[in-house]
Amino acid sequence: MPPTPGVPDGRRPTLADVAARAGVSTALVSIVMRGAKGASQATRERVLEAARQIGYRPDSRARLLRSNRTHLIGVQFEIHEPFHTDLVEHLYPAAESVGYQLALSPVAAGRSERQAVESLLGDRCEALILLGSRAPAARLAELAALLPLVSVARRLRPAVPGVQVVRTADDEGARLAVDHLVALGHRDIAHIDGGRAPGAAERRRGYRTAMNRHGLADRVRVLPGGLAAEDGAAAAAALLAGTPRPSAVLAFNDACATGALNTFFRAGVTVPGELSVVGFDDSRLARLPHVDLTTVAQDIRRMAELAVTHVTARLETSDAPAGEDVVEPRLVVRGTTTVAPVG
Repeated sequence: MPPTPGVPDGRRPTLADVAARAGVSTALVSIVMRGAKGASQATRERVLEAARQIGYRPDSRARLLRSNRTHLIGVQFEIHEPFHTDLVEHLYPAAESVGYQLALSPVAAGRSERQAVESLLGDRCEALILLGSRAPAARLAELAALLPLVSVARRLRPAVPGVQVVRTADDEGARLAVDHLVALGHRDIAHIDGGRAPGAAERRRGYRTAMNRHGLADRVRVLPGGLAAEDGAAAAAALLAGTPRPSAVLAFNDACATGALNTFFRAGVTVPGELSVVGFDDSRLARLPHVDLTTVAQDIRRMAELAVTHVTARLETSDAPAGEDVVEPRLVVRGTTTVAPVG
């Protein structure tokens, strides 16, 4: 990497470097960078030009930590969950629009949810947004007593005092998928479920309810699945090994659906010619041209905006009540579903 102009060894420029470049004191540079009174317009312009030339950028995190507030919102998410990645992407502009920054802490193999949250607390976050949290209700209540807390993409029954919930109507999403497949003539529709993942019980219930309403209670088939592509692949292999083979599959999420698609492809089963597949989330995975997955879309932008609105409202008004926002999903039809095969 080439050295930064005017800065030895290419290190990050400091206030002292700007002062040396502009020929003024470090204190005067600090006044300019803070927008405080005490510097003439000509001096301000000279300091800002010097900062531009050497690539100086104020350390906003450090400035906030020196104040009484950090304006940091901590976000815990599953590092391997595409839907969570999409949510984080929309949380950034929502937070920045109201003067807050995000601190991210992932849950991963070897890093528990408790470790992820403790890291955020150590960063002096003023509020927490937990994506797909699996923490016990008692733990959520404990955290909510410390700071504003929003749980995203998980239904809490019974409600946990102090915890605001933002979630999709998962049961309605499963109903949309089943209705779509039935309208295409499918009757043997299987569901690869999400096990104990947040939202799985609601999607399972929505699938069963929709099948019953269409008079297909005797065709209900729920296979053990999960969050990952490997879970979908294993469930698809079990489907192909059994009889009768369904004509359509509703997977717990898009990752699970792509795992099933891969198994069907390797077995020579054409999708959607022989078997239609529907995912859930409308993650970027579903939108890849070679996947082109029909899926149930969660309104990620709306969920992100609601999550940030609730934490900031509770930061400004400590007695703001907690409740539940349920966001309606929609069906996105792409290339993995078609009319049921004849015979």
